[in-house]
Amino acid sequence: MDTKIFVMGLGAGSIDALTVRAYQLLKAGYPIFLRTERHPVVQLLHDENILYECFDAIYDQADNFDEVYETIVSKLMAFAQESQSPIVYAVPGHPMVAERSVKLLRAQSEKSGIPLEIISSSSFLDDMFSALSVDPNEGFLLLDGLDFDETKLDSRFHTIITQVYSPQVASDVKLVLMDYYPENTEVAVIRGAGVQGLEQVWRVPIYEMDRIQEIDHLTAVYIAPGNDKEQNKSFGKLVDIVKRLRGPGGCPWDQEQTHESIRSYLIEETYEVLEALDSGDMEHFAEELGDLLLHVVMHAQIAKDEGNFSIFQVVESISEKMIRRHPHVFHETMVGNVEDVLHNWDEIKKKEKQKKDGEKAPSVLDGIPKGLPMLMYSYKQQKKAAKVGFDWDQEEQVWEKVEEELNELRLAKGEERADELGDVLYAIVNLARFMKIDPEDALHRTCLKFSQRFQYIEQKLEEKGLEFSEVSLDWMEEQWQKAKKI
Repeated sequence: MDTKIFVMGLGAGSIDALTVRAYQLLKAGYPIFLRTERHPVVQLLHDENILYECFDAIYDQADNFDEVYETIVSKLMAFAQESQSPIVYAVPGHPMVAERSVKLLRAQSEKSGIPLEIISSSSFLDDMFSALSVDPNEGFLLLDGLDFDETKLDSRFHTIITQVYSPQVASDVKLVLMDYYPENTEVAVIRGAGVQGLEQVWRVPIYEMDRIQEIDHLTAVYIAPGNDKEQNKSFGKLVDIVKRLRGPGGCPWDQEQTHESIRSYLIEETYEVLEALDSGDMEHFAEELGDLLLHVVMHAQIAKDEGNFSIFQVVESISEKMIRRHPHVFHETMVGNVEDVLHNWDEIKKKEKQKKDGEKAPSVLDGIPKGLPMLMYSYKQQKKAAKVGFDWDQEEQVWEKVEEELNELRLAKGEERADELGDVLYAIVNLARFMKIDPEDALHRTCLKFSQRFQYIEQKLEEKGLEFSEVSLDWMEEQWQKAKKI
């Protein structure tokens, strides 16, 4: 037989689960290579005097698992190219389940033209589902404990975490889980699922899972779907809630909303987020961010109902944009400092704008959202113009411009006054830019100060049992000055 690579599974651990085809291949006399010798079925090879070579030593020599798998694949390809007959590569479980080395090997075999055949066997998942009485048709997540963070979790599904081969790995997994689940959530730690004499299941709260000393290479962790409250952490659950609100049998108010009808609420929620941030109350800040997120999902659901786009296109769009605009992170572009990053960002935005507008000549002022509050809009407009040199040289010149516009406002009459007032405000925004002050933020602070001082006057009126109509402006001014000192 010509050169060929057989990739076979050794099953989850029980010799009884080894397929006839896999057993025949082990007895065929071809060179056999094991990813690891640490598997119960390897005892069969010893018992039947079947020779093999294993790659366990590479785990001790390599710096990380990617290097381990790349080295294994490199060695296997070299053996296959030198051999005049088939070789066998045997891995734990099923070759196509949680086997990074097999994925790499398949890619290399396709590139080299060496044929590769997968010899199936039962995976540890079959025995896991049996041991836990789980129906995978209900939906499950299979996650790698060595490449694991809370963004991959979804409490709506059965979750199995593999590669939890030591208490240290279990500790790392535990810390991630506790960022998502309550620390007393029950998990099942399963060792040797389906292997007679080895199978053990510990049901413990998350915070105790790394205290199990028997954890080894045959260990995985299982988390059942959460209750309704726990599932509320899932972004998908939020999408489902909004879909139900607008769907048949949902909320009449939500069903009749349009992009235009909730537009003002979106602006209002944005300012409530900023107000919560200024308050320093992080719990309230999180709540307001949630209200803002609801509007994103609601607009996306309205768009989906109208056949325009879905929330997944929204997420796809911003993900692609962030990757595209950060080539120094996701690609090989080199940057020296923050200024380089900002320059790249602007250049990429310019190219995106040109692509979107086709042959239309781009303007320096392009890219400012027209729906911004005008203080913020004018600030960004002046900042863009300044980048190409359309700017004063010194702050004193800006002061002179402010005074000039104020004088013109004093002299203006009738409808001219609105235009001249706009010029004054525009000049003030320019002064703020020179002072490196965000005018929107500065005005927001002043409004907060006004509210606090005015409420002080209201408090004093209440203490005296008086109404505004019963006190003089001088009295109110006196209270105002007292409030300023607090």
